[in-house]
Amino acid sequence: MSIKEQDLRYLRLLATQYPTIRAASTEIINLSAILELPKGTEHFISDIHGEDEAFLHVLRNGSGSVRRKIEDVFQSELTEREKRTLATLIYYPEKKLPMILKCTDDPDEWFKITLFRLIRLCRVISSKYTRSYVRKALPFDFAYIIEELLHEQESIANRQEYYKSIIETIIQTDRADAFIMALANLVQRLSISHLHVIGDVYDRGPGAHIIMDRLMEYHSVDFQWGNHDIVWMGAAAGSGACITNVIRISLRYANMETLENGYAVSLLPLASLAMELYGSDPCERFWPKSESDRYSSNELQLMARMHKAITIIQLKLEGQIIKRRPHYQMNDRLLLGKIDPEEGTITIDGLTYPLLDNHFPTVDPDHPYELTDLEKTVLQKIRLSFANSERLQKHVRFLYSKGSMYQAYNGNLLFHGCIPMNPDGTLRHYVLDGKDHSPREFMDRLERLARQGYFADELTENRQLGLDTLWYLWSGAHSPLFGKEKMATFERYFIADKQTHVEEMNPYYQYRTRQKVIEEILTEFGLDPEKGHVLNGHVPVKVKKGESPLKAGGKLIVIDGGFAKAYQSQTGIAGYTLIYNSYGMLLASHEPFESVQKAVEQEIDIHSEMRVVEHNRRRIRVKDTDSGKMLQQKIDELQELLQAYRSGLIKEKA
Repeated sequence: MSIKEQDLRYLRLLATQYPTIRAASTEIINLSAILELPKGTEHFISDIHGEDEAFLHVLRNGSGSVRRKIEDVFQSELTEREKRTLATLIYYPEKKLPMILKCTDDPDEWFKITLFRLIRLCRVISSKYTRSYVRKALPFDFAYIIEELLHEQESIANRQEYYKSIIETIIQTDRADAFIMALANLVQRLSISHLHVIGDVYDRGPGAHIIMDRLMEYHSVDFQWGNHDIVWMGAAAGSGACITNVIRISLRYANMETLENGYAVSLLPLASLAMELYGSDPCERFWPKSESDRYSSNELQLMARMHKAITIIQLKLEGQIIKRRPHYQMNDRLLLGKIDPEEGTITIDGLTYPLLDNHFPTVDPDHPYELTDLEKTVLQKIRLSFANSERLQKHVRFLYSKGSMYQAYNGNLLFHGCIPMNPDGTLRHYVLDGKDHSPREFMDRLERLARQGYFADELTENRQLGLDTLWYLWSGAHSPLFGKEKMATFERYFIADKQTHVEEMNPYYQYRTRQKVIEEILTEFGLDPEKGHVLNGHVPVKVKKGESPLKAGGKLIVIDGGFAKAYQSQTGIAGYTLIYNSYGMLLASHEPFESVQKAVEQEIDIHSEMRVVEHNRRRIRVKDTDSGKMLQQKIDELQELLQAYRSGLIKEKA
């Protein structure tokens, strides 16, 4: 079949959708108009680590996008207090509205004023979208009325009464409160076109499950998997090594909310094992790191024993993977077999260290990586609990469907951790199955295997290889998500010498400040090094020590600034987020979020300092984006269809 015949076959298929010259012409006109609209606003956030209240607030205010629109529309027309109240009403309409009405002498007049303000704001925000796009975003109950108001011109004399009548009828029928909530949610919805989560929804904070519930409802989102996400994905897939890591970290920080209450994973079998094997062991090295007074000393003691029990199981399972996959080149992590139980020491790289804890009742010196029958039974019960958690499985499937190892989007490269590099600063290649893999090919291969670990048939080698890959992505020496040469889990628990605790970073972190290196990475992933940026998370930016999130001449932007409370003492701020709109890029550095209660009652927004990263002389249009290129391709195809109609190659259908 010739190329021409292939093209003609495609055009005939296209003709079934656009059966006449008129239909094809109309679509060309519509698509061409869309290309000239301003680019939608992208919102970037990274390393949320379970901080649900702060995250949900930033999602509601669009990292300041809503407040900036209020300033643009009302400027000096409203006082600062009125602007704050309007902003808070938009962020939390269901909480703020009852509080305002309690203090309002004339509710009808307040409703009228507020409805007019919200409609004005909605008009401005919706003006950058097509009517069709806005229509799809409208709440079902009020879709027709809102559409009328958004496109109504009340300044035209013969339409003033019509417009006024709609507002008055909404108030008279006691629907004003519901209508205000609908408009507030619409402002939030239209302020951000697309959300990018650059890794690490999970761990440390209590509300990862709450965050995932909200993201599943979000209108447009993608993920770049982080190392803390991938270990939960592996746990949901059934990897014992990932399951034990998830439980160990939860116990280490006394953060059981997501595991037990969020996903209903039962740890009772582990508690029974811990009491049986470590009931007389104080487990001082495993005492949870918690500043909360939520747990009693007896509960914390039980957690410590469970913590030690799961850590030993983890080390055994990881050893089994390392032995099963010699190409991982991680034999230096096989430490249980290097213990001298008689002396209470361990020898690593020719150096002998005393152990801080030498009570290993389940470790057989001759077979150190074999689980006991009791450990196998406990692991199987916990694995079933993870597999049967409907909410967890739903969240992980969502991460697979919306997520990836990296993302090239509108000329920018997004990934969580690093692009593996050699010590001399060159991009690292890998020879796998006799074939050279570039960094991009290596990441593509890892992503395919990560998907295989969840979706391949059970009890097959493909499934097992995928499961092992999920663990490798969590802590492997060359994992782009981990970015370190080792995870010193054993050393931190059992060896006092802090030199053994050091986890050397991948050379990427040494060379990522060089513009030439970042441009080489952009080129490797098929992006324009002159215009593109790398957007990165994973390693918190230590702002209080003078570190900048902008590196490599502004080509690299690191947006992990300590969103999680656990890292804020290191960074000095409470996280970065990035806004990329039609005018350019804005980097927001946030101060800590106090609480939803204070945000509503005292109208305290997150204080955010905005910094212009890049300002475009020419406003970015849809035609400049990835979706614009797809639309242009469709226009070109429709033009070919028109030519086929007019030349007689294809006939119109009545």
